[in-house]
Amino acid sequence: MPVEQNITVELGDRSYPIVIGNGLLAGEFDLESHVSGSDCLIVSNDTVAPHYLDAVVSLLPSKSVQTLQLPDGESHKTLNTVERVLDELVTMRANRDVTVIALGGGVVGDITGFSAACYVRGVPFIQMPTTLLAQVDSSVGGKTGVNHTGGKNLVGAFHQPKLVVIDTDTLSTLPDRELSAGLAEVIKHGAIADIRYFEWLEDNMSTLLDRDAAALAKAIAGSCEIKAAVVAEDEREQGKRALLNFGHTFGHAIENCLGYGEWLHGEAVAAGMQMAAQLSDIDDTARQRLADLTSAAALPISPPSIGADRLREAMALDKKVEGKQLRFVLLRSLGDAYVTSDYSEQSLDQILAQASAT
Repeated sequence: MPVEQNITVELGDRSYPIVIGNGLLAGEFDLESHVSGSDCLIVSNDTVAPHYLDAVVSLLPSKSVQTLQLPDGESHKTLNTVERVLDELVTMRANRDVTVIALGGGVVGDITGFSAACYVRGVPFIQMPTTLLAQVDSSVGGKTGVNHTGGKNLVGAFHQPKLVVIDTDTLSTLPDRELSAGLAEVIKHGAIADIRYFEWLEDNMSTLLDRDAAALAKAIAGSCEIKAAVVAEDEREQGKRALLNFGHTFGHAIENCLGYGEWLHGEAVAAGMQMAAQLSDIDDTARQRLADLTSAAALPISPPSIGADRLREAMALDKKVEGKQLRFVLLRSLGDAYVTSDYSEQSLDQILAQASAT
């Protein structure tokens, strides 16, 4: 029997559960009770589908289920791929009671969620994330979208899922590099919101890398609790939710400059967090703790050599820019973050120059 934890994202009549446990795809979880209509489309990719697609189909015995396998990778997170999902829904003659299910990592979830937001102006969708990065971050909160050549996630919509199902057993097939990439977002949550969680990560990072099931479940639940609370307070990122972008202004710029998929999202965020910490007014001990924990997770703590001008140009398209003024998520201390446009341009120039020299 699966062992389940339940966390609720409180959004009034659009509230939804996050179900965390092991063995949820093995036949015990009642997925059908969350699907109101008769039609379902399961969207996955060529990497995940061979492992888990049949299991999810078997959880929907009384439904009419179609499946679509997309190519794997960030480079496919485009409007062209969204069109493939929409074409499949049209071919199904799906109406507004169709449920679209995202089975895969963050790329699959973002594409599927955006497609669900667009089709007949919005249909229900369910997130079934299979990577740690998606489980602790992108599957929760309703941000959906795709990349544009001008920047990451520039085309998208807020569209909350009906349900998030996190089966920790899916992490057994996750490559080590992908596991580490997910730990970047786990570290981020501790750094911005919960010093005790950060300290627990310091004490348990090696256990997490060893894929201890109990430790992974605790880390996932801790991150989901932090994100659920932030989303409930600020669903559309008008205030507090922007804190979840700690390290992302730099990280998204790194991804954009390198080409999407060259560095994993979590790797770019890991380096971006170090750059944001350098821009923050915190003591050297705090910066070193963040760097040490990031390094212990087998993540980069320095950006690739890109060039200051290219990085700054890419950062100018960041979604937190207001009035052409860059805004950053910075730290007051570990566990306490804020959003500001009041930062030292000289310090930023130095940080970007260091990145160019890496």
